[in-house]
Amino acid sequence: MSHAAKKKPSPAPGRATSAPLGEKQEIELEVDTLTNLGEGLGRAEIPSPGAFEAATAPGDPVSGTAGPPAPSRWVVMLPFALPGERVVARVWHNAANFSRADLVRVLRPSPARVEPRCPLFGRCGGCQYQNLAYPEQLAWKTRITAELLKRLGGVEFPVSPCHPSPRQYNYRTKITPHFYRADAEIGFLAAGRRRIVDVPACPIATEAVNDALPRVREETRANASRHKRGATLLVRETATGVVTDFRATALETLGTLRLRFPAGDFFQNNPFILPDFTAYAIRAASGGGECAHLLDTYCGSGLFALAGAPEFESVHGVEISPEAVANATENARANGISNAVFTAASADGIFDTGHQGARPLPPAGKTAVLMDPPRRGSDEAFLGQLLRYAPRRVVYVSCAPDTQMRDLRPLLSGGYEIEAVQPFDLFPQTRHIENIITLRRKTS
Repeated sequence: MSHAAKKKPSPAPGRATSAPLGEKQEIELEVDTLTNLGEGLGRAEIPSPGAFEAATAPGDPVSGTAGPPAPSRWVVMLPFALPGERVVARVWHNAANFSRADLVRVLRPSPARVEPRCPLFGRCGGCQYQNLAYPEQLAWKTRITAELLKRLGGVEFPVSPCHPSPRQYNYRTKITPHFYRADAEIGFLAAGRRRIVDVPACPIATEAVNDALPRVREETRANASRHKRGATLLVRETATGVVTDFRATALETLGTLRLRFPAGDFFQNNPFILPDFTAYAIRAASGGGECAHLLDTYCGSGLFALAGAPEFESVHGVEISPEAVANATENARANGISNAVFTAASADGIFDTGHQGARPLPPAGKTAVLMDPPRRGSDEAFLGQLLRYAPRRVVYVSCAPDTQMRDLRPLLSGGYEIEAVQPFDLFPQTRHIENIITLRRKTS
């Protein structure tokens, strides 16, 4: 009876059977690029499988030598390292086909490296790019958008340069620090770790938020028993001052438009770029007067719908939260806007004429649909109904270009073509990109 060992199955292509780098191992590598998560990506040279055997094998009968195969290049991702730098990194986690590492020191810095303004940069995970000159931040956000468009959207199209923020620091009107217990840190998650970094001040938050933060921290610790373990705090600057109660009414202004909503609700947190951002989206939807009607899906308290109302004959917003719809309706009344109506429904409910409170849809050939979904993107139900309705123009606003590019594929295959791709830098010093893609229905 044969006792020959069974042959082990070959590993799946592109998947490592074991990581070639040890945890806590220090390595040198060149940083090649930035990922859409804001991390540096480099490739460490490692011996190829079988390199030792090849190096010690008998010489080739012709050449007399058998040199080892060329080394492989193993992907390593590490935050706070910049493209073009040579660095020392310490591995802390191995995945199937890449490793994660911490930056130990920079051997050859990038010419674009600058001194971070925040003393917690590198520990706090809130910012990724304080060490990168602002023009380079914009250039990389433009490049990353184009790469995502090609890789996930399956199309190459010129991406307009990322629109800069008028402020690169002190722009954020809302922060939500985390809090666990009276003697613990109050702040944000550490970079790459599930623990909190204590943050007594945040340089990307507005001056008013930072002025209020010491009082909020002191009161939180003094009244720790009132908070649940793992609580999230709120410090939000509004047009009437700083609020810390999630249920308080916040007032935001955009030109002459005044919008009220619960302070804990979502609202864009960089008011300094917001006028350019909303004006661009509205112009894209109008198409120079091509569309007379606007359907604003995922409309929240009515930012785009009410800002765009003067440019359209009719505006119809839909939002799944009845409270947000009530706020949007009241905001329309308070601002004297009579051509905007709002419906409480899921985003695809705007196309469902049988839905309670639904109104007849305007002519598709004269209508623009503006969609601003949450970070997870849209869904098949919405995209399917959108394609059946076939509006003249679609303006897709997204805080997550990766899911945006995924959703783009069915739109492109369903009769639409890209007219423009415009990223905006609503969050300087961070990896986040707000992107607007304008689509127009193809004409036969």
